[in-house]
Amino acid sequence: MAKQPTNEFQPDYAVSPGEILGDELETRGMTQQELARRTGLTPKHIVSLVQAKSSITPETAIKLERALGMPADYWLNLESQYQEALARIDEEAKLEHDLDWLKRIPIALMTKLNWVERRSDAKAQLVEVLRFFGIASVSQWDDMWPNLNVAYRQHNSQEIFPEAVSAWLRRGEIEASQIPCGPFEKAAFRDALDKIRLLTIERPESFVPRMQELCAAAGVAVVFVPALPKTGVSGATRWLNANKAIIQLSLRYRTDDHLWFTFFHEAGHILLHGKKELFLEGANGLDASKEAEANHFAEQELLPRSQFSAFIRRNQFNKASIASFAKEIGIAPGIVVGQLQHRQLLPRNHCNELKQTFRWAHE
Repeated sequence: MAKQPTNEFQPDYAVSPGEILGDELETRGMTQQELARRTGLTPKHIVSLVQAKSSITPETAIKLERALGMPADYWLNLESQYQEALARIDEEAKLEHDLDWLKRIPIALMTKLNWVERRSDAKAQLVEVLRFFGIASVSQWDDMWPNLNVAYRQHNSQEIFPEAVSAWLRRGEIEASQIPCGPFEKAAFRDALDKIRLLTIERPESFVPRMQELCAAAGVAVVFVPALPKTGVSGATRWLNANKAIIQLSLRYRTDDHLWFTFFHEAGHILLHGKKELFLEGANGLDASKEAEANHFAEQELLPRSQFSAFIRRNQFNKASIASFAKEIGIAPGIVVGQLQHRQLLPRNHCNELKQTFRWAHE
């Protein structure tokens, strides 16, 4: 990312071409009425130009060139610089107004992760964050992420900043855009999930590239994006377009049972639900029935009902029996532990040694 110049002077005022024109007439001892006669413009128009109520057009610039001997380019450049200065002054005022929004963006971690550059000036930092989001101003944030404030309602047990959630989602979009994908094919994705299930016993350096490859071939980009503060999100699913979906994972809970359940849960959303919806795991205010359907899908994919029910009936939940059952059905033992704990068949502090714990490289 190219650095922006830091020594460029940006004045907080704008000098209009009309002011320059007025000074030029005074220097020449020429009245506005005389200039009107020389240019063929009306006296009213000349007054409007001097008072900066009218802009200098190419046609007007040519008339001034002939009447005053000052090049048309000179007047047009003055007009261009004046309009740019006005726009920058207006933009500075908007940035000043939007600085409170910036406080809800986790800048410290985003800069550590090299998502954005750190700026010493608050308004320059705001511009940097707007570039990251790919929006012109904070007003467009509401247009791009209209449902986040709905998803995170006040009764959420955690303090959640929708702005931080959107930053996490935006990073997922950026990374997903760099993953070449074939057009989405439901049957191909379903087949990919069967192969990915066999990867749960592998370490991340093995399973991550393989699952990304399998999903990309079926039209789904899988991205791993570190969780940001004030987000509380473990995963998300959405569609970039009709032929490309995103599964985004945060490793919020660190362990393999949560990671794989979240992945298959998100896959369930892709196979079972519409392409216009955003699914966020960890948010309130979402469609409870669709979340239940995705949960059921993940459970069935990871632990086939008949085999898991038979194992439960044995009522022997120790490390040896869990490891043996997991090997029998070809899945990581931590996933079995997690599901037993979820169903309150195993205390939360039992058999956790069978789970794999993951860490991000930057940690």
